[in-house]
Amino acid sequence: MFEKIAKGIDCLNEKVGFYNSYMILPLLGVIVFEVFMRYALNAPTIWAFEVTVFLFGVHYSLVFGYAHKYGVHVNIDVIEKALKPRTRLKLRIITHALMFLPTIGLIAIWACIQAYDATLVNDMASSTWAPRIWPFKIIMAIGFVLFWLQGISQIIKDVRELNGTAAT
Repeated sequence: MFEKIAKGIDCLNEKVGFYNSYMILPLLGVIVFEVFMRYALNAPTIWAFEVTVFLFGVHYSLVFGYAHKYGVHVNIDVIEKALKPRTRLKLRIITHALMFLPTIGLIAIWACIQAYDATLVNDMASSTWAPRIWPFKIIMAIGFVLFWLQGISQIIKDVRELNGTAAT
C-alpha cells in the first residue's frame, strides 16, 4: 500500500515537473518582448518585470517536489558520504521525519493559509500595474504541498530499502 502511495506521489511530481519545464517559454517570451520594447522602440512596459517575477515564481515553486525526487537540491553531504549505506539510510529517514516533514509541512500550511486569505481579499500587488497576486500564492502553496508529499515518498522508499524490500 505504501509503495503505491510513493509511486503516486513520484508520478505526480514527475508530471508537474515535466509540464512546468515549459513555463520557461512564456517567461522567455515576456523577456524578449520587454527587451524589444525597451531598446528597439524606447517604450518599456509597466507590466513585464512583474510578469517575469510571477512566471519565474511559478516555475520555481512547482519544481520543489520534482527536484527533491531526483535529489538535486543543494545539500551538505560531507558527513553522509562518509557513512555506510545502511547508516546513511537511517540518517536520511530520521532527518526527513524530524526535520524535513515538520518544517516543510508548516511552511506548506502557512502558504495555504496565506493563499486562502489572499483569495478572500482579492489580493493585488502594490504597483502601478496592480495585478492580482492571489493566484500565484495558491500556486506557491501547491508547490510546498508537492514538496512535502515528495518527502513522504522519500521516507517510504528509504524505509523499504532499509528493510530490503525496495522495488526494482
